[in-house]
Amino acid sequence: MPAFSRALLSLFKLLRVCGCCGPLRPRYKRLVDNIFPEDPKDGLVKSDMEKLTFYAVSAPEKLDRIGAYLAERLSRDVVRHRYGYVVIAMEALDQLLMACHSQSIKPFVESFLHMVAKLLESREPDLQVLGTNSFVKFANIEEDTPSYHRRYDFFVSQFSAMCHSTHEDPETRSRIRVAGIKGLQGVVRKTVNDELQAIIWEPQHMDKLIPSMLFNMQDNEDSERAGEENPASLAESCFRELLGRAAYGNMNNAVHPVLVHLDNHRLWDPNDFAVPCFRIIMYSIQAQHSHHVIQQVLSHLDTHSKNTPRVRAGIVQVLLETVAIAAKGSIGPTVLEVFNTLLKHLRMSVDFELGDGSRRNSASSLSSTRTKESEERIVQNAIIQTIGFFGGNLPDYQRAEVMMFIMGKVPVYGTPCHTLDTVKIGHQGTKRIQTMLLSSLIMVTSEFKCKTMCAGLPMAFLEPLCSISLMEDSELRQLVLEILHNIIDRHDNRAKLRGIRIIPNVAALKIKREKISKQDVVFMKKHGQQLYRHIYLGCKEEDNVQKNFELLFTALALITIELANEEVMIDLMRLSIALQDMALANEENMPVLIRCGIMALVAAYLNFLSQMIANPPFCQHVSKVIEMRNLDAPYLLPEHVFREKCVLPESLDRDAVGLYFQTADLAEALSVPGYNVERLAIPYIPQVTDEDRLPRRKSFVDTISLQVDILSNSLPDQLAEEITFETLKKAIDTTGLEEQERERRRQVMEKFQKAPFEEIAAHCESKANMLHDRLAQIFELTIRPPPSPSGTVTVTSGHAQYQSVPVYEMKFPDLCVY
Repeated sequence: MPAFSRALLSLFKLLRVCGCCGPLRPRYKRLVDNIFPEDPKDGLVKSDMEKLTFYAVSAPEKLDRIGAYLAERLSRDVVRHRYGYVVIAMEALDQLLMACHSQSIKPFVESFLHMVAKLLESREPDLQVLGTNSFVKFANIEEDTPSYHRRYDFFVSQFSAMCHSTHEDPETRSRIRVAGIKGLQGVVRKTVNDELQAIIWEPQHMDKLIPSMLFNMQDNEDSERAGEENPASLAESCFRELLGRAAYGNMNNAVHPVLVHLDNHRLWDPNDFAVPCFRIIMYSIQAQHSHHVIQQVLSHLDTHSKNTPRVRAGIVQVLLETVAIAAKGSIGPTVLEVFNTLLKHLRMSVDFELGDGSRRNSASSLSSTRTKESEERIVQNAIIQTIGFFGGNLPDYQRAEVMMFIMGKVPVYGTPCHTLDTVKIGHQGTKRIQTMLLSSLIMVTSEFKCKTMCAGLPMAFLEPLCSISLMEDSELRQLVLEILHNIIDRHDNRAKLRGIRIIPNVAALKIKREKISKQDVVFMKKHGQQLYRHIYLGCKEEDNVQKNFELLFTALALITIELANEEVMIDLMRLSIALQDMALANEENMPVLIRCGIMALVAAYLNFLSQMIANPPFCQHVSKVIEMRNLDAPYLLPEHVFREKCVLPESLDRDAVGLYFQTADLAEALSVPGYNVERLAIPYIPQVTDEDRLPRRKSFVDTISLQVDILSNSLPDQLAEEITFETLKKAIDTTGLEEQERERRRQVMEKFQKAPFEEIAAHCESKANMLHDRLAQIFELTIRPPPSPSGTVTVTSGHAQYQSVPVYEMKFPDLCVY
């Protein structure tokens, strides 16, 4: 036995020395070993690689072992720094991946990903780039079946870290970052279409993916590089691809990291990067998901409500960019939410600017306060621009709702305002909010083409708008008139009517107009008097400037073009004559400039109206008056009165009949079919509404002058006229009617201006008591009917007794007695 053992041992030694143990190794190992040359510089042995590929395709069950063995060799070579063999191993892996697509490739992929991870963990840039390139090739392979257990958490973290490389060499740093971006792009492509890999959209992964791309988009050091060699360009492409693949439920997770990145890197001020970044987002995502982005930005604006003005302005400008793009597509249910949030921040900005009065009055902080106020103006202008731009791009039906919504936010004196508390900010802050909201309404109503005026000026919108036109602020009244112009002008004639002047040839303006519709006729019957009234009241404001009269002239002209039939034209003539009479009578002691401005407005409008009607006698009368004014009173014409060096008279000469338009001459000129000349003789008196009683205006005289019709029922005894034969005779005789009306108005004004408050209060109380007594009598008759012959029931001492009434003592109505 010992001799036999020694012989067997000698045999094995001999076989080992002769190299005859090779055939005992598995075939797949021998095929793998053969692809590696003696010198790694020679590269992969192609002939042996073809044999290995054929063997893997023929025996796919061996793929997992081939992959494991290659991984073992690659790990050993990495540790020993034999990078040439590492490159050969990865090249072999890539070829095997491209050639094999059977179900047995799953275990091989695990070995492949393990080898890629080894390369990415190394600190050698070349190995990291090599592993990334192999992973990108793998990501482009479409697998037949999904993977139930494969995860890419490590690769997301590693590629993100490569995107933030800070290598000393710029060239190497750029290579690593490009490789990291390509790796993230490969992860997205590999996982986004796999329903089992939806975990990639979870916040822990998006918080790494998105900032890595934004970091490279922001840090554009290699701008001279082109294509995939430029990290910024490649990151933008990957960012677009990721957002384009985002589904409905993943949009918030994709946008939130963007906002956090902009916060962390302080990119809202200035927002040179934030605006183009969100432009990329809005154009990359699907249109139906736009409202998700808008909601995210709105929420982010709320979280930064107490931040610096410039940061808030930067966020608002980003919101402007998003809504500008979203308004062209689907914006979902966020329309009113956008406006509500913006109006809330507008109010907050005014609070920040004007609310802290004590600090604002401090001399030590005067310069810093002025700086803050100017910065808050930037925020406010950005909000107004966003509101106007967003509303201006909405469909007409949504724009009408937005107009109503914004108008509901405008604070009006004397009316409850549930959304904007104007107590803290005072009159100045309230005016600022009014001005800004009306300015935004101008932008919203621009290019608004409503089919009917009922849709463009509903009562809920028209009433508060006209209430603002009663404010004692010329700027607010100008804004109201511009809003009316935007809504009424449906044929773009406003530019042709700009300015106030005597137009020599209206036909040369080529005004576009259509026949007034039935709906507009109904609108003017319901609300025409309201429009006339506010034009009438707006003319006599003492702070009117040239622009006010220009806008009033344009308003009258647009009403004539868009809404005037024969009846409306008669009403407009009555309004013009009433304005002329108001300037002549001067019951309210208006400045001469305002009175002459009213005269010039009437002349300009009647000249326009006469040419629109194309009635020769009417045109002749208007031209004659204008010619007389040119000769004797140029200050009554718009071309002269608004000049700086125009010489104004001390008062207007009422006896110069030729300088004024006469109702009789107008009626005679319009004595043609279609015009109710009799209505022209009825003086125009503005109707009295409830808003006249509101303490909205500072001037009590203006308010009381408009309450004549209501107060006529409350006149003191010495002013009330007894109805007699002489009274009826005077009522039939119309001569002197206007003078009596003016005298009655003067007496009413004088009483309420000069009488003590106690006397006025007592008078009102007596009237209220009289009304109470009358109501009590009515209720007494209703509750206790008159006696009847059958008797009435009375209760005395707890017992009911019946008392009959004789018929001859009862009182019957006269119509029942015969």
